[in-house]
Amino acid sequence: MPKTLKFKTESQRLLNLMVNSIYTHKEIFLRELISNASDAIDKRHYMSLTDDSVPTEESYRILLETDAAKRTLSIIDNGIGLTEDELKNNLGVIAESGSKHFIEQLEKKQDVELIGQFGVGFYSAFMVAEKVEVLTKSPFSDQGYKWTSKGESTYTITPYEKSEIGTTIVLYLREDDKEKEEEYSNYLTEYNLRHLVKKYSDYVRYPIQMLVTTQAEKDGEEAQVKLETLNSMVPLWKKQKSDITDAELSDFYKHQYNDFEDPLEVIHTSVEGLLTYTALLFIPKKPPFDFYSEKYEKGLQLYSKGVFIEDKNKDLIPEYFRFVRGLVDSADLSLNISREMLQHNRQLKKIASTIEKKIKSELEKMLKNNRDQYLEFYDAYKTTLKYGVYDHYGIHKEKLQDLLMFKTSKNDQYITLSEYLENKPESQKNIYYATGKTKQSIMHLPQMDLMKEKDYEVLLFTDDIDEFMVQMLHTYQDVPFKSIQQSESDLLDETQKDILKDQEKQFEKLLKKMKKALKDKVSDVKLSGRLKESPVCLVSGEGLSLEMEKILKQMPQQQDLKADKILEINPDHPLFNVLKTLDDKKLKAYSTMLYHQALLLEGYPIEDPSEFTTEMIALMVDAANQ
Repeated sequence: MPKTLKFKTESQRLLNLMVNSIYTHKEIFLRELISNASDAIDKRHYMSLTDDSVPTEESYRILLETDAAKRTLSIIDNGIGLTEDELKNNLGVIAESGSKHFIEQLEKKQDVELIGQFGVGFYSAFMVAEKVEVLTKSPFSDQGYKWTSKGESTYTITPYEKSEIGTTIVLYLREDDKEKEEEYSNYLTEYNLRHLVKKYSDYVRYPIQMLVTTQAEKDGEEAQVKLETLNSMVPLWKKQKSDITDAELSDFYKHQYNDFEDPLEVIHTSVEGLLTYTALLFIPKKPPFDFYSEKYEKGLQLYSKGVFIEDKNKDLIPEYFRFVRGLVDSADLSLNISREMLQHNRQLKKIASTIEKKIKSELEKMLKNNRDQYLEFYDAYKTTLKYGVYDHYGIHKEKLQDLLMFKTSKNDQYITLSEYLENKPESQKNIYYATGKTKQSIMHLPQMDLMKEKDYEVLLFTDDIDEFMVQMLHTYQDVPFKSIQQSESDLLDETQKDILKDQEKQFEKLLKKMKKALKDKVSDVKLSGRLKESPVCLVSGEGLSLEMEKILKQMPQQQDLKADKILEINPDHPLFNVLKTLDDKKLKAYSTMLYHQALLLEGYPIEDPSEFTTEMIALMVDAANQ
């Protein structure tokens, strides 16, 4: 008996988009369905090598069949097929990952090239078909099934007698739009189908075949029907580099990896000798929508002699290059190698090592020879590189530090660490940095006073990961990193240090009173040698920095970790002369106000707005009465 089920809400929204499509490139439905058929064959082939219950097939193929009388186009494969549950889960519910986000993008942009990006290519069939049937049989089920839908609110699943494993998708082409009936009819002609396969699916590694009518060679001879293969089946990466056009690489990338933009960079390399493999790698212009989520899976496709082995081999690409998409084809790997064996395969580890070096060298070359392209890359993936420096306690920092770039107090353009050192005067002993949300907020930090006076350049750390990253870097070319927001400025000469020590002795009681007034808010109150125009600043002691404290507090299940806060007072500011004349009560009020001012300058919220407001009003009233 047939079962009638309802599509999930998001599937229904997507179907409505497809049925009422205004897209001009509806022809991509064939690309998507052929791609799905190829994936199904890949899956069957791999499972037949690792699971005895999955029978192998001597010749895999994808067959296109047309019936002009019924106005049907069928896409037939001998891939893995679908069970009843898989029909419900795969065709009744669109890809869970990011599906809502995808539909919103599709509704907003009306961009047909987005369809393949989210794993919903099957639904594109409804752009040209008023009804779709899926006839399928899985090796994991004794029963075959027929899935049927008109792209409305429901679909039916019916038991169906099918002897061979695989799937047949039957499209009943639309007749409801008379103006476009001819357009839909084009998908029934040999010429157009041959053209579309060549355009979109020529590199599919299984034969895409169709019964075609041959012209009679002589008058009076009957026309013949033969099975013709429409695609070349030569893997793109097996061709000579000189025979591959940029357009072919872009088309391959967009189709294979479901992107709608050309890749930013293509890396095509072949290695022969003790290690033999071909790699075709791509750096996308932008990260995919789920790149920073747990659902994103890194990895390269793995082939042996042109035959698919694994979709996303994580061992072929390091985490800090996880943005690279692509494939590796090696004749050194056995076709029946298991996933467990792959994890311990020495050849694979050597390939991974050389691929890592190749990616790094290509990025360094891009940085040196094509700065604009590298800046586009860096804007997209800088967080991944920085995390790579931090990850595993900085074990990879030497590999990545020359790829890092930062904006500075003197430069709105990114510069490398090497370029920073080239610009630094000989007298400067450290690489200085400051953290904050924006350049503007950092430039207004009181701690910048002395840096501006000495004309020292300061790296701007505006990404949350920067604080973690610099803890692992420690030095670059033996020059230490130093935050201008931490205690103990190293920019004072001996005379200035002696003067500051004398002043702290002279005003020791005043500083102790201020520290007592602030209780547990600060660990100390000191006179500052770094402030010039500003009256006060807040710096951290050893250990946790102020910015790190703010970052950790934003994290889920955050611990109550606090930086060691030190309030520094400018002894040369007119306000300090006022502090020296105050009684204990007013000194307490002024100390609180200065502390809150320092908090605001560091980007902290006011700890107690009520206390701050009360103290401010009291001081204003007192000033008015004098």
